[in-house]
Amino acid sequence: MSYADAAASGPKQSAEEVFLTLNSRAPAVPEVVHTDDSVTSLIDVDSPHISSVPSDFESQEIKTDTQKERIEHEAEALERKTKEEAAKAAQKAKDAKAAAKAKGGRAAHKFRQNSDNPVVIGNLVVGAAVATALGVGIYKKYTAGEFSWKVGGIFAGAIGLFGVADYYVSQFLFQKYPPKK
Repeated sequence: MSYADAAASGPKQSAEEVFLTLNSRAPAVPEVVHTDDSVTSLIDVDSPHISSVPSDFESQEIKTDTQKERIEHEAEALERKTKEEAAKAAQKAKDAKAAAKAKGGRAAHKFRQNSDNPVVIGNLVVGAAVATALGVGIYKKYTAGEFSWKVGGIFAGAIGLFGVADYYVSQFLFQKYPPKK
């Protein structure tokens, strides 16, 4: 059964309901009658309180004094904020430089104190020898055209293995030959 059949089988509308349904619309919108009498000039163009605007007023970025003042205040606030941030960054860099210099000075002092320690001397000699040997090996592989990512990884692993072994051997030898503080 369709909707139309179901609606047709129901009770019928009275004539009054049909009339109200067909004629029920919103009332018409009243219109304003334009007459030439209503158009009059209310501005006295000769009076001194009238000011004119330039012809490019609409294309101007800043149109009012209030807008101009707001933009100036925002620019001043941004300038102050930028100066404060620059001063903070400069102070932070100055502090970091002083800390690095102090740390470097301590490391150089500690190295000078322990320059006669056999563990430190041994680390320098063995480190230089291993670096030279690995560098020469890498150069030979490169000139022969056999250097690849796999070979580079093997050499990097060898450097890491040497670093770990050197750390543990040095810790053991520092117990026998303690460093000066």
